[in-house]
Amino acid sequence: MRTEKEKMLAGEKYLNISDELAEDRRTNRLLVDEFNRVAREDPKQGSQIIKKMFKHTGEKVDIQSPFQCDYGYSVSVGENFFANYGCTFIDVGKITIGDNALLGPNVQIFSVNHPLDVKDRQAGYEYPADVTIGDNLWAGGGSIVVPGVTLGNNVIIAAGAVVTKSFGDNVLIGGNPARVIKKLK
Repeated sequence: MRTEKEKMLAGEKYLNISDELAEDRRTNRLLVDEFNRVAREDPKQGSQIIKKMFKHTGEKVDIQSPFQCDYGYSVSVGENFFANYGCTFIDVGKITIGDNALLGPNVQIFSVNHPLDVKDRQAGYEYPADVTIGDNLWAGGGSIVVPGVTLGNNVIIAAGAVVTKSFGDNVLIGGNPARVIKKLK
């Protein structure tokens, strides 16, 4: 029989109240707290903590404190990754971001859904839903990417946008829910 963590990592319905997952969250929160303390004074040392926390990073990763995430081990970011102050990743499912990403302040990326059925929700069930983003993302401040979204290369998300569906390459998207504002070259 598989553990709840194994189910979560396989992208299946799982119970978030398992002791193993609670311990993973606690361990990661200690790293997040350390990052948020250290990164204010020593960004290079802060980047080293992020490299330990995330599944994969490029050589150059720059995240401004404060930053929050649940597990860390479900996050992969490419080369030249930058996230401004106050970004939050709820990384139950995988969060994968390509090279040359710029995230404005308070960008939020969520990769977990909760059941519509109230009994399942009260019992602590969740559903991972991966978020995959290509190269050259620019996400404006306060934008939100919800679970299950895939974005192509060269996507710009306008400040404050709520991205509820997937988009291909070379688009400026904005609004709530986000829609194509302009095709880019």
